[in-house]
Amino acid sequence: MRNFLYLGALLLLPSVVSAQPSIGAKPEKYRVYLGTGKNIYQTELDLKDGTMSKPMLAAEVANPSFVAIHPNHKFLYSVSEKDKGSIVAFAIDAKTGNLTMLNSQSAGGSGPCHVTVDRTGKVVLAANYGSGSCTSIPIKADGSLGEPASVIQHKGQSINPGNQQGPHAHSFNVDKANKFAFCCDLGIDKVMVYRLDSATGKLTPNDPPAFVTPPGSGPRHFAFSPDGKTAYINGEINMTLIACDYDADKGVLTQKQVISTLPKDETRKKGSTAEVVVHPAGRFVYVSNRDPYNSIAIFSIDPKTRELTAVGHEA
Repeated sequence: MRNFLYLGALLLLPSVVSAQPSIGAKPEKYRVYLGTGKNIYQTELDLKDGTMSKPMLAAEVANPSFVAIHPNHKFLYSVSEKDKGSIVAFAIDAKTGNLTMLNSQSAGGSGPCHVTVDRTGKVVLAANYGSGSCTSIPIKADGSLGEPASVIQHKGQSINPGNQQGPHAHSFNVDKANKFAFCCDLGIDKVMVYRLDSATGKLTPNDPPAFVTPPGSGPRHFAFSPDGKTAYINGEINMTLIACDYDADKGVLTQKQVISTLPKDETRKKGSTAEVVVHPAGRFVYVSNRDPYNSIAIFSIDPKTRELTAVGHEA
């Protein structure tokens, strides 16, 4: 079975790359897909020296700013922020890496900015930044998308006058058991929690329906520890990392720690965070700081207490 590698990247436009090993290549090499402001590209990552080959066009699609790969490695799903917003399904050519469009469905709102596939490979989940809504779409046997099973509109606002005057859903993640789905909403300072029925693709609000982040934090992206017991949320607006204990039976997050993503001696200027990633070994968390800092904040995780400690920044 081929392994996949998922990477977070900060380009000129908000984007994400997803990757898979190139056919016939050594395990150290992975095929990487990049969602950009125009079209999806592929390149090859060499894990020995960290180099990447020149990007080549994989598929033409309007503003595919985020992509995700199906667990069976045969399909790729992309947001398309054009017009009212849609989710596009592609088949992956195992030899060339090129993508063939299967179909597209409405994202259920405007400005879709994040897409993920549930752990069973039966449902696509998408967050719509523009309209502040989220959607779930069943995946058919051939990898194409069915009609949306759920479209849920978020409501509310928070304290920041710039981008918290209404909801702005920003990412979707599923827990290890595939029972609960978490949608970070930057505009209302909440992580909305939904029960996920993978058989039907439907979402229903959990009880309680949300985890409330500190005012003005602007929750953007979300990542679980490998064991699924801890969740990490990056505050885009106030440049923080929020660590939470997770009750997998109830789908409940409990705040444990909030830590800045900037060095102690750094005077806060304008800026924001973008992505949060947990190391596969569960020992480190990484958060990207955007302009003007342009750095990766690195945190160690205490194996016993799970407490975060800032250990450095990389340009």
